[in-house]
Amino acid sequence: MPDTSPDLDLALGFTIPGRHARGRIVRLGPVIDRILSAHAYPAPIEALLAEALTLTALIGSTLKDAGGQLTLQAQTETGIVSLLVCDYRGGELRGYVQYDAGRLADAPLAPSLFALFGTGYLAITFDQATTGERYQGIVPLDGESIADAAATYFLQSEQIPTLIRLGVAPGNRVTGGLFLQHLPEGEEGRERLHVRQDHPEWEHVALLGQTMGADELTDTTLPLETLVWRLFNEESEVRVLARQPIVRGCRCSPDYIAQVLAKFSDEDQREMADESGVITVDCAFCAQKFPVSVGNRCDS
Repeated sequence: MPDTSPDLDLALGFTIPGRHARGRIVRLGPVIDRILSAHAYPAPIEALLAEALTLTALIGSTLKDAGGQLTLQAQTETGIVSLLVCDYRGGELRGYVQYDAGRLADAPLAPSLFALFGTGYLAITFDQATTGERYQGIVPLDGESIADAAATYFLQSEQIPTLIRLGVAPGNRVTGGLFLQHLPEGEEGRERLHVRQDHPEWEHVALLGQTMGADELTDTTLPLETLVWRLFNEESEVRVLARQPIVRGCRCSPDYIAQVLAKFSDEDQREMADESGVITVDCAFCAQKFPVSVGNRCDS
């Protein structure tokens, strides 16, 4: 029997050799639900984090280094949202938001990006596990969405023309994204590109990509390959890559927390502990609490 399960929690890569372009399509479902369900976020914060997680999965899944990590961080000192952090490593996705609940209550029901952040910035960091290299670019949080800021990052910091489309279904529990880039130095490109600014081939690819709607990206009845075909069926060749599964991944655990605390002196540990001698560590990503007794023995 054919597999009729919906395409969820997957990234699909493809290249268009004749246009010197590459792309990714991502659709997330249970992963988004698990991450959002760990926090009691209001609807505007949920929608913001859902978009940011989808963007992180889109960019992170392009890493050639299997152990590499992509971190997306949006921050401001004056906005309702003070910090948004998402990261992707080896198919594992996580993220969280810090915000001022009181100020959010006074904001419009559907606040704009500027209303949430004010004057903020977006930092995108690539950590390459194999070489140990780290690349980071920082751009203002301009535009109508976090996707606009990310596209600006690639154009200004990497000099790569980039199109990003994000979609969040009502309820914020299914999201989709399209990521297209022009790679004039070859369909694979390099890890970091420095390219010319005239891109006649790219204009054609970008125009097609802009026709992809949020309803299509989040339609679980449409296979990801169908979305690629809808956009680029008139191209002479489109190479579809292997699907990449995406899971919710948080690297916290009792053992890991104990190892981190072991780096502190006995005196520091005693100062962090409560009256019963237990240090309670909260993980911002998964919202779990880890009680660790002084002496690095995890409570059961």
